[in-house]
Amino acid sequence: MPGHDYEDSGMTIRLSSQSDLDDAIHALIKQDTRLKPIFELTGMPALRQREPGFAGLAAIVTGQQLSTASASAIWGRLTAAFDPFDHEVIRKTRADRLGQLGLSAAKIKTLKNIARELAAERLNLDVLAEEDADTAHNTLTALHGIGPWTADVYLLFCLGHGDAWPAGDIAIQEAIKVGLGLPARPTIKQMAPLAEPWRPLRGAAAHLWWSYYHVLKGRAGVLADKITPAAVPGPRARKR
Repeated sequence: MPGHDYEDSGMTIRLSSQSDLDDAIHALIKQDTRLKPIFELTGMPALRQREPGFAGLAAIVTGQQLSTASASAIWGRLTAAFDPFDHEVIRKTRADRLGQLGLSAAKIKTLKNIARELAAERLNLDVLAEEDADTAHNTLTALHGIGPWTADVYLLFCLGHGDAWPAGDIAIQEAIKVGLGLPARPTIKQMAPLAEPWRPLRGAAAHLWWSYYHVLKGRAGVLADKITPAAVPGPRARKR
């Protein structure tokens, strides 16, 4: 809600609607005034959402290290072949059949492992939305074949986790480098402390930085001072 003090709430923030993101972005700008000139350039980002559950995670796994076109083609074949597309059907389907539809051996192994974990009730994707972002991240990356980027994209886009932080996303790294006037693109390790001022709304910050990256791409070669916010105050100290 407008004016809500997210830092003091102690709750996991959900970005379930555009209104949720709007409120979170406005709260972020108050938390960290360095983001105000970024927002003035981007306008309000659009909420990005994907299907939750096994299908949503499977779609992200399918698209790993592939072009958008290739990922879409393979995913189209998978969802056409299996209706409904759920963990039980993937668990029971022969690996060679999945391979014929375009999945690599590594991705088949990953999806079958996730399907087994769900079937055995050792994994519950729904509860991740209510967990601390770092805890949920660690639960997912403990699974075979699920790396940090895949975990964070699932938490943010499929579950609407308001504090998910895709630290390994190159577009966000590049946007932060320019937006905060850093000498080089931050590493994954450096991205964690950089995002501390934006807790518990790092997921909303990710949407803002993606929007800023698109602004920069649109002005490639024209990255003048007016695009790079300079000499702005640091973030407000977080309450402990």
